Amino acid sequence: MGIHVRTATLHDAAAACVVLYRSITECCTADHGGDVAVLQAWLGNKTPEHIGRWIQHPHNLSFAAEVDGQRVGFALSTTGGEVLLCYALPEHRFTGVGKAMLAAMEAHARADGVDALRLDSTRTARAFYLRHGFVESAAPISAWGMTSYPMVKMCSHSEAAVA
Repeated sequence: MGIHVRTATLHDAAAACVVLYRSITECCTADHGGDVAVLQAWLGNKTPEHIGRWIQHPHNLSFAAEVDGQRVGFALSTTGGEVLLCYALPEHRFTGVGKAMLAAMEAHARADGVDALRLDSTRTARAFYLRHGFVESAAPISAWGMTSYPMVKMCSHSEAAVA
């Protein structure tokens, strides 16, 4: 199984919706607990139109992950190093898709001179980010019926400069 991560285009918006919807509803039950109101709030802006705007925004970097030509992951970060989304289809969790998309975001951040990646992790993704070098940077935040974990990872060019 070869994972190919590329810059997402407007043509990826509908497939990204499927990835986000399935990942959130099927994999993130520790976060939403099956609560319909929480799910509706979380999924409310996960439409092709919204995702298309995110993809086209000049301060965002978006990535599509493919396996055998099928779109299986979607990630979004800002040019300032904020990781906004990093999701894979449920059947592609723990196969390296998330790791590959995270690596693409890190590579762009380093190339752009960004010192650190920052994010607010879900409970579900927390262990993933910890395994990939993120550390908790503040106390957990409760909002919209869920808990998120502020995290940060220094980009390697910064670590090299400090050493």
